[in-house]
Amino acid sequence: MLIFGFLALAVVLVGAGFFGLYRPWHLRWGATRDEVAQHMPGDEVVPAPAFNATRTVTVEARPEDIWPWIVQIGFGRAGWYSYDLLDNLGRRSAERIVPELQHVEAGDLVPLGPGKDSGMRVKEYEPNRWMLWWEKHHLTTWVWVLDPMPDGSTRLVTRVRARPSWRHPTTAIWLILVEVADFPMMRKCLLGIKRRAEALPVQRGAAAAYERV
Repeated sequence: MLIFGFLALAVVLVGAGFFGLYRPWHLRWGATRDEVAQHMPGDEVVPAPAFNATRTVTVEARPEDIWPWIVQIGFGRAGWYSYDLLDNLGRRSAERIVPELQHVEAGDLVPLGPGKDSGMRVKEYEPNRWMLWWEKHHLTTWVWVLDPMPDGSTRLVTRVRARPSWRHPTTAIWLILVEVADFPMMRKCLLGIKRRAEALPVQRGAAAAYERV
């Protein structure tokens, strides 16, 4: 009985730590209070989400230097700039802008993993400003927003909103996976985009200097 008591206490402590501390922190990692509260494209698609995460990072680059990295993202494409062993079957994410992956249209598939139609679809976008994805049941949205700052930097904001549906039982499993694995992958992805976009002006400058020689 004593062992069961300790196990029950451990479960309570872990649950309290997750829902009381870790979850509120990771659901708004890097975001300001205004960024969390502001309306973003796609919010109306999932009006009462069980999972609502707004994450932000400041990128020392212009929106047009960040946009190409978002356009080409995806499994089997440029990768996710995250943990490639987990989300790209070990293939390294691109370290350059890939011209053949720069065309985007509403309805295009953004692959999340292997398999036909395994991913989300582009719903709407405004070049160099924002791109909204959704899945076929319209129970999950994922938006990327590029908010330019007066100092020349850009706030790269992502928001994922999701809710389960009794008509689609697998959505409950999806939500559990999102709760556990989404933040580490998303944080790595945002920092990966930041590193690449901030290096791009340097690469352009080096190329221009080489051409002048």
